[in-house]
Amino acid sequence: MSRIITALMRCDRTSVRFSLGFVLGLALASLLAAVIMVSGSRRYLVNREVNRMVIEPDDKYLTSEEWSERSVWDREPQDIRDPATDLDTADRHTHRDDDTEAQRLAKEVRVLIWVMTSPKTVQSRAKVVRDTWGRRANKILFFSSKGDPDLPTIGLDVGEGRQHLMEKTNRAFRYIYENYIDDADWFMKVDDDTYVIVENLRYFLSGENSSEPVYFGHHFHMPFQTWTREKFQLHYHSGGAGYVISKEALKRFGEKGKGSKQCGQYIVAEDIGFGQCMSSLGVRVSNSTDALGRSRFHCFPPDYFTQGVYPAWYHQHDANGAKGGIGSMSDYAISFHYIRPMQMKLMDYLIYHLTPYGILRGLQNLNRKHNATQTDGNTDISNKS
Repeated sequence: MSRIITALMRCDRTSVRFSLGFVLGLALASLLAAVIMVSGSRRYLVNREVNRMVIEPDDKYLTSEEWSERSVWDREPQDIRDPATDLDTADRHTHRDDDTEAQRLAKEVRVLIWVMTSPKTVQSRAKVVRDTWGRRANKILFFSSKGDPDLPTIGLDVGEGRQHLMEKTNRAFRYIYENYIDDADWFMKVDDDTYVIVENLRYFLSGENSSEPVYFGHHFHMPFQTWTREKFQLHYHSGGAGYVISKEALKRFGEKGKGSKQCGQYIVAEDIGFGQCMSSLGVRVSNSTDALGRSRFHCFPPDYFTQGVYPAWYHQHDANGAKGGIGSMSDYAISFHYIRPMQMKLMDYLIYHLTPYGILRGLQNLNRKHNATQTDGNTDISNKS
């Protein structure tokens, strides 16, 4: 009997040791797995965030300010440069370019460009716009929620944030209608992180009639449904890429837009709201691609289009089929969006200074004789599946 009890006691000790070892091993394995998962999760989250910021800006309705706050790539390094070594944006050194044609169009195609900025970005962005491509505009105005005599900017007495973008746009265009309607034939709205090749803009508009109720830009469309359940496609132009309205379109906005419900609705997405406003005034969304079907206005930086990498919403709403590659962009491209101040200076150098020696480029005839497609802004799809 004593032998049996002794054997059972030995078994109990073995079981206890085994149980303790098993529990301890399981705990260590769980701890190691947790560390690996946390580390992997961090890497995944970082990679996912970088991908989202760099190649997939999935929120189409971010303002320029909100985009900057999200993107690590938009944070400027501390400026420790000697101003004397900065990029010569005044273009003081001698070039031998023949700009006769560009100067002719500058006189014949009068374009007023207004830039939407904010108190937070007026120093970092708007001033760079002024000192780079803005110098080539016939007339350039800067609008913000508050006036700033240093730039200067025109204060609109409206709040900041994307919920106020439509109201800012309406007030800016109304200000221009009341004060500058006779100073230009075309009127372009851009953000303070948009780069514009003004000479290409004038060339494109030289083939258009400012007496027609039209506006141009990066063409989008999206399905809409009215309160009566009527379905249609709303056509509009990207706010970030910049859009240009004719003098006739501005007149209609100034004369009829103020009392229009469609123009008075302050929709969060400013470009959609403005497209709805233009449609209600009978202003046509017109084609801006060149004679080879290539894009001129661009809502992203150039590398998005050279690589053809776009977020899902872009494929759904781009009216030209979300084409990619260098061959998809016109040689006379007009605008690019989400351009940081440092990139703006770089683009100024690449476009206006860097030249391959021994290559003399002739002018191309890339304007369409007739717009292939244009719409009043709405396409009825009520009877379509």
